Amino acid sequence: MIILKSKQDIEAMRRASEIVADCHREIAKLIAPGVTTLEINDFVAKHIIKLGGKQFTKGYNGFPAETCASVNDVVAHGFPGITPLKEGDIAKIDIVVECDGWFGDSAWCYEVGQVSEPAQKLMRVTRECLYLGIEQAVPGNRLGDVVSAIQKHAENNGFSVVRDLLGHGIGRSLHEEPNYEHVGAAGKGIRLKEGMVFTIEPMINEGTHRISIDQDGWTARTADGKLSAQYEHTVAITADGPIILTEQ
Repeated sequence: MIILKSKQDIEAMRRASEIVADCHREIAKLIAPGVTTLEINDFVAKHIIKLGGKQFTKGYNGFPAETCASVNDVVAHGFPGITPLKEGDIAKIDIVVECDGWFGDSAWCYEVGQVSEPAQKLMRVTRECLYLGIEQAVPGNRLGDVVSAIQKHAENNGFSVVRDLLGHGIGRSLHEEPNYEHVGAAGKGIRLKEGMVFTIEPMINEGTHRISIDQDGWTARTADGKLSAQYEHTVAITADGPIILTEQ
């Protein structure tokens, strides 16, 4: 069942989402060649507490850290580690915060130093996919309108959309209905209603959309070893248009 949020609920969700956004603003200042994703993770863990939030991912189904840190061909759910980031890497940092019983969730893809032109294009197109999807998140549209805009733009630029990892509703739980792929046909799927809040989080690959999971049971990689990018926002559907709660 999809849980609709009141205007007051959406306002209450802002605090958790603003903490997530502030973490991403700080990461943008920190990330550089030589920095490790574990150092970034440890900063985020402290920053969340400093801002009055609670981390959620560490301990969730056994996940070992406060952030997901996914570098280059890692699509999502990577473990923060001690290997220094190097010039030309792209790093996806996914952060979840709970505050006053509400959740915020956002992932962002960061350039490490100067990245290649193909990597720049992948990142740019993935950001565009995110915002094209958000534009369609209005009452009366269908979920297919959101994902169709994402899929069309990615594939028109020669990329593919990951199918096996899903967007999701969010509120007093991190994962609520709907759970959905970022591919589909316009005019299909559930009707969007005022008060829905969900993540829009396209994962776009250079090559095949297929992924594999490491033996750790979490780390998702592109099946062909090519790059993957992701951008994610928590978005509320309102009569006045979509509100990006995790806007940076």
